[in-house]
Amino acid sequence: MSHRTDHKAGEPNPRGAVWALIITGVAGFMAALDNLVVTTALPSIREDLGGGLHDLEWTVSAYTLTFAVLLMFGAALGDRFGRRRLFLVGITIFTAASAAAALAPGIDSLIAARAVQGVGAAIMMPLTLTLLTAAVPEARRGMAFGIWGAVNGLAVASGPLIGGSLTEHISWQWIFWLNVPLGVALLPLARLRLAESHGTGAPLDIPGTLLASGGLFGIVYGLVRGPSDGWTGRLVLTGLFAGGALLVGFVLYSARARNAMLPMRLFRSRAFAGINAASLLMFLGMFGSIFLLSQYMQGVLGYSPTEAGLRMLPWTGMPMLVAPIAGILADRIGGRPVVATGLFLQAAGLGYMAYVVTVDVSYAAQLPGLIISGVGMALFFAPASHLVMSSVRRGEQGIASGANNALREVGGALGIAVMGSIFAAQGGYETGQTFVDGLRPALVTGAAVVALAGIAALFVPGRPHAVEADGDAAESLPERELQPAAR
Repeated sequence: MSHRTDHKAGEPNPRGAVWALIITGVAGFMAALDNLVVTTALPSIREDLGGGLHDLEWTVSAYTLTFAVLLMFGAALGDRFGRRRLFLVGITIFTAASAAAALAPGIDSLIAARAVQGVGAAIMMPLTLTLLTAAVPEARRGMAFGIWGAVNGLAVASGPLIGGSLTEHISWQWIFWLNVPLGVALLPLARLRLAESHGTGAPLDIPGTLLASGGLFGIVYGLVRGPSDGWTGRLVLTGLFAGGALLVGFVLYSARARNAMLPMRLFRSRAFAGINAASLLMFLGMFGSIFLLSQYMQGVLGYSPTEAGLRMLPWTGMPMLVAPIAGILADRIGGRPVVATGLFLQAAGLGYMAYVVTVDVSYAAQLPGLIISGVGMALFFAPASHLVMSSVRRGEQGIASGANNALREVGGALGIAVMGSIFAAQGGYETGQTFVDGLRPALVTGAAVVALAGIAALFVPGRPHAVEADGDAAESLPERELQPAAR
């Protein structure tokens, strides 16, 4: 039967490609949805379970943190033990943790459930791109990634809206219950319709995983706790310095290790290095901005959760319309101009928002900034994924997908932490004016960071190819190891 057959090099089955696109699209939707679904529910969660700003940040950051630090390890597990098998494991963990979050009796248990959700998503998410790449013919991958990006855009779009609508009309717990039927439906489909495949068969990199995970946790922990504990607090300083030291150790170790989780030689490719730098910076600016703007629309402008979600749609909903077109454009003219244009547009939109926000700004005045940011975000998603997957050899696409997704999520976690810190230093929740006083410099920072992402994207070659971009990788692995291992 087809679902028992390992993937072989050659032309993928068109019918299998359609099923792979559906299954990986829904899985990506679930993971992306839970990045932002909580944002419009934060005031209700705060009212129901209590907690301050740092607790609210952790309901978002606990997910993005575990998601970020384990993504590369999740991809490595899939390469070693079977991508479909680990994909099923990730869906199972994610679905069970979603139910636990819905049943959480307090803020601490909610944060814990969100962290476990991130573990499941970290195993599941990087394998979506690897499985999709294996199933779709190379000539149609730009379109496939465009559709995949549009589905992820739908999740980003509907996150604030679904979160707001369920919170207002039922309860905030239903933002998590929503994942359960989706996850249960995906399990048999993935088991029956996806072909199993493996990577190079290299042993797992336990030291690299521990160094990267510990380093990222220390830095994000310090950034999240800094505003409430003080930047000279013992635990804050310990987290920042120890996290930084561990990340330096990770880079040094990975440069020498034979089977590193993230081989540093991949960054010799301008395409791989440039698009990953752009991805980290883009998500830093975007997630931090959405985190604060969702609260601004409710707490300052007085919109209900549903109204706030609807008013965010011109920004967050644009990927549904533009991402497939962006994928086709990337196939025709290359990904670099599309990605760079998108990033500069999003930076302009954030800068415009920082200029117009006041305690009583009209929605009409906000609309141009929301639309410009949305078009920019949509132009980024699909071409960026295509650039990542085309910048490395087939045998290392799992590693590349995990690394790119990890850096995106690290950017999201850092964005919430950094922009939350700027907000807390310059303003607060006391009045509408103090909120605006903190929001404006945070949005300016977000705009500057996304503009830097656009500059990084300009260093990506126009049409990277795996053989050119990763010649070192080609030399370091025998040809037989560049193909998925038959099991």
